[in-house]
Amino acid sequence: MPIEDRRSERGVLTRELSEFLVELSVALHRYSMYPSGHPSLGPVVDAIVNRAGRLFQDRGMIALGVARRQLIVDGVTTDPNQPVLRRLAEGLHRHHIGAVSIARGVQPQEFDHALRALASEADRSGPIGLKGDRRLLEWPHLALHPLTFDGLALVDDGAASGQGGNDGQASTDAELWVALARAALSADDPAAGAVDTDPGTVARAIDDHPHAGAYDQVIVEYLFQIAHELKSASGEKAERLRRKTSQLVAALRPETLNRLVNMGGDRTRRSRFVFDATHGMAVDAVIEIVKAAAGASGQTISHGLVRMLSKLALHAEMGSERARPRADAELREQVGRLLEDWDLQDPNPEAYSRVLEHLATTTQRQRAGLASRVTQAPEPVRLVQMSLESGAVGPLVERALDALVRAGQAKAVTELLAARPDAEDGVANSLLTWLIRPSTIKALLAHEPLDVASLDALLPRLPIEGYEYLLDALATSENRTTRRRLVDRLSRTEVDIGPLVLKHLDDPRWYVQRNMLILLERAPQVPAGFSPAPWAGHPDPRVRCEAIRLQLRLPDEREGAILWALDDLDPRIVHLGLTAIQHACPEELIPRVLNLAVDADLDDDIRALAVNVVGKIQREDVLEALLELTDGGRSLLGRIRLPLKSSVLLAAVRALSEAWAFDPRAAAVVVTAAESPDPDIRASVLPPLS
Repeated sequence: MPIEDRRSERGVLTRELSEFLVELSVALHRYSMYPSGHPSLGPVVDAIVNRAGRLFQDRGMIALGVARRQLIVDGVTTDPNQPVLRRLAEGLHRHHIGAVSIARGVQPQEFDHALRALASEADRSGPIGLKGDRRLLEWPHLALHPLTFDGLALVDDGAASGQGGNDGQASTDAELWVALARAALSADDPAAGAVDTDPGTVARAIDDHPHAGAYDQVIVEYLFQIAHELKSASGEKAERLRRKTSQLVAALRPETLNRLVNMGGDRTRRSRFVFDATHGMAVDAVIEIVKAAAGASGQTISHGLVRMLSKLALHAEMGSERARPRADAELREQVGRLLEDWDLQDPNPEAYSRVLEHLATTTQRQRAGLASRVTQAPEPVRLVQMSLESGAVGPLVERALDALVRAGQAKAVTELLAARPDAEDGVANSLLTWLIRPSTIKALLAHEPLDVASLDALLPRLPIEGYEYLLDALATSENRTTRRRLVDRLSRTEVDIGPLVLKHLDDPRWYVQRNMLILLERAPQVPAGFSPAPWAGHPDPRVRCEAIRLQLRLPDEREGAILWALDDLDPRIVHLGLTAIQHACPEELIPRVLNLAVDADLDDDIRALAVNVVGKIQREDVLEALLELTDGGRSLLGRIRLPLKSSVLLAAVRALSEAWAFDPRAAAVVVTAAESPDPDIRASVLPPLS
């Protein structure tokens, strides 16, 4: 599609909204650069409040939907190639924020708190959207709506209506389920209280809502997340969530569901949504979502196939006890096969034809036989159930546990144990003790994808020998997702695994060394006598980065680590070194930092950070460097000119205005900046330090 057509299709934001978003992006960037209470932060918050005030003259709320590289406001998507707005979208997305709502009456301190939360490093402290602490996300007139809710669950009718007793968990579940209903029913009031969580009421609110844009984006992200959660969830709460979501999808008007699925993004993302829905949602919801996704992707599904799938759905919901599980499994299998060839142009691809042929030729007797086999629980699971019911454990049960783990079905056991009555604790403890043997952990880790639910259930009891197998799996797994999940869990353990980690640092693979250094850096204490210095000169910058990050934690190696970092060629490592001396730069490092500031070949963000490090130091060479960075030549009339706007120029002007305003040469530059037509350059002029 030509660029002009894409821009026309995307629409155009009003000037006031564009300026507000730019101010918000600039403010978030500054908050990531300066510590709390820095004098340069106040003006940017005031600028945002002023911009928002102009918008609130004819509206009661500003709502921003967040995609990976663009924002959605008033039904218009921002240009993903616009660097300032893209930086804002990426910053929100890294923190798993799906939408931002700002109501009339918002105060400066609310923006300050929100920007401070968003300025934290998601890679180090974790995305704030995943922390579950509403104090980090909501203020009286401003709310950050999380994109992801781990463990999303439905509250039962009693808890939802305030009859759930004093159980704190019921309150937590209520908050999680109400998230979707609040997004649908209370989008115009981020401080709304209790809402009606009935699926029919929520569906009517979505159908009748007059806006698209940010509102639809929030609803879509919740639906995507529910589909993803249900794909791997089980138990009573997951079943309630499955039923409620099915009722919601069934109650939506077809045109509304089509609009929401189409809002979900490109074909790859829609296919992933349909795949997750196929494996997790109720069968009637699966059919509706498949039809909507087919329309959004320009695919064709014949009426005959839809009728066949609908018939299977009917048997899955209302068939006999033997037929229901088989019909459910068949329908999900056929939808999965159908998705295989959606990328083909042929309206009757080969996998599609195989679906029709299979549905048409499978006999009733074959289906009945298969249904009988499906309804029979695997023998090992039945033995574990009998053990829990009878209160007895023996060799047969232990062999059953081993068989389930070897077959990759440990989750069936951990779920049974998690749902056990108190009277069965003795037996359950015996089974858990058997499951945390090193050989069992080794078998559990041998399966891909990693069974994280079972691993999380066993980790609190795991002996030190079991952690050796976890580290072996981290070193040998070829799956990056598995490695990331293991690093996350190993870095949170209270067990001292430092000596075990050191054994893997001699592995020649760069990612193994990097992951082990990450674990050491996150550990409460580093093994005595260990030095990461040999890895600070590693040929791979990702290993060097983690080695230097760890060195900065060690008092005896901090100074050397800063020198290594400032001499490195990788911007991420240089950034580490500059950040370490941001508040106190040693005298001997000033020339080196000045060289970074004036090096035009470096990234502007690095150069700006270097200016911030030395800008307030009263030395002649610092002043000369700042004047060089702000020297744009002179006009025909001899007036001072500034270079083109950049983060380096803004940082240099701030430094001159704060620390050098009484020097005649610096004062001339500051006056020129204060008279600039560019608002960012004017805003960079700060009051002199007292």
